[in-house]
Amino acid sequence: MPPVMSLGQPDAMAIGFFCLFVIAALWIAWWAARRTKTTEDYFAAGRSITAGQNGMALAGDFVAAAGFLGVAGLVSISGFDGLIYAVGGVLGWPVMMFLFAEPLRNLGRYTFADVLACRLGEGPIRIMASLNSLVLVVIYLIMQMVGAGSLIRLLFGLSYEIAVGVVGLVMLACVLFGGMIATTWVQIIKAALMLAAALAMAVLTLTHFHFNALEMFRAAADKGGPGVLAPGGVVSNPIEAISVGLALVLGVASLPHVLMRFYTVADARTARTSLFYATSIIALFMLTTFILGFGAMALVGPQVIRLADRGGNMALPLLAQVVGGTPFLGFTAAVSFATILAVVAGLVIAGSASLSHDLWVSLVRKDRASQREQLVVARIATVVLCAVAVVLGIAFKGQNIAFLVGLSTAVAASANFPVLVLGIFWPRLTTAGALAGMLTGLVGSILLIYMSPLVQVDILKNTAPIFGLRNPAIVSMPAAFLACILVSLMTARRETTERYREIERRLLLGKAT
Repeated sequence: MPPVMSLGQPDAMAIGFFCLFVIAALWIAWWAARRTKTTEDYFAAGRSITAGQNGMALAGDFVAAAGFLGVAGLVSISGFDGLIYAVGGVLGWPVMMFLFAEPLRNLGRYTFADVLACRLGEGPIRIMASLNSLVLVVIYLIMQMVGAGSLIRLLFGLSYEIAVGVVGLVMLACVLFGGMIATTWVQIIKAALMLAAALAMAVLTLTHFHFNALEMFRAAADKGGPGVLAPGGVVSNPIEAISVGLALVLGVASLPHVLMRFYTVADARTARTSLFYATSIIALFMLTTFILGFGAMALVGPQVIRLADRGGNMALPLLAQVVGGTPFLGFTAAVSFATILAVVAGLVIAGSASLSHDLWVSLVRKDRASQREQLVVARIATVVLCAVAVVLGIAFKGQNIAFLVGLSTAVAASANFPVLVLGIFWPRLTTAGALAGMLTGLVGSILLIYMSPLVQVDILKNTAPIFGLRNPAIVSMPAAFLACILVSLMTARRETTERYREIERRLLLGKAT
């Protein structure tokens, strides 16, 4: 096996692939800038994206560094339990397809807050929904920027600060000038590269075991111990397992930067079809993590993987080095960077939509802003978010960001999922009920994670946590549902139900915007 110490040393092949992708991303930004003339172009790519393109872009938007590097890495050091995160991520997509795809496209323009504001109080709902979205966007941005800095530092020998700055500049160029058109095509290219890298690595890995999966599992058990082939290594508490599953499945179905992609297509049917494509692509990719994770355990070894990165995030680059040598390591490094850039671009454009469309245009300007003003505000919001991402990425240098993964899915499942479900399907939801549910989910999930072992023990080094579960979704999400329902029943008015009946046909049967 090539020495692990080659990670962190500048490599011409890796840097070449890296630069090639950066040049491609900048060219896409230049090409898209010439086609971005209106707010609809900037936030929704002119609603001109096909179902197949949007499916690829959805896959590229969703599978972040945690999915490309983290899931296979977790399998490589812990075995079977790492697959919980892969399966949970896939199951969220059918939920999104059957519950949200068509109603969101039928009523919304750019953000999921449009749907709620259409039947509830415009001002309070947009403010609270924007707060939820921005919290999630910032959490995800921190994860991606810290992952980018660590990855580029390990693979290219650059300093952490320079690595974060490079990602910030490329991200700014893509989103600022190209908007959703550039973001979509960066995500499509990233998804194609990601699939190619994963499938090629899986085939090369299986050649070491004569394409016999049982032989690979035996070799993995020899390196990691027989316990790696059974559940219970990472999540042994059944309640914790249910909570993690709820957060992954329902949190994935409520992520604002993923939901925003429904507005890039022409109609609700295309939105649903694109989700079918996305689910198929993501399921295929996640299945390969089964092979890649156990392959890395067998060919590299858990000890060597932990030596390169304690959390196992370098398992795929190390495996690529073993099965394909330095050229394949360079290609995998470039794909890893593409993964981060594509997700960060999607996050920034979702955050800028919340700031400009939900807050400035809809509330401050009461939908009276000109196209030019809307574009200027959107681009100012983009610059602000990019600057925040770089600053926070540098501020969190060296931090263990595992708790942020749990925080993001738990917050999305608690703060967004209940109000989206009730807003679409329950006629008696009131403005006060929706606000109570979103606030309960947001504050409750963050507070419970602060009291959990992830923060109290792992981060603050206290001897015992205040709240025993690492993921609070099993508590915070039902609490948000309960708050929505109880407050709505206490504040119900006839007008609430009548307003729902007025938009029900358009909401469920469709009317393109």
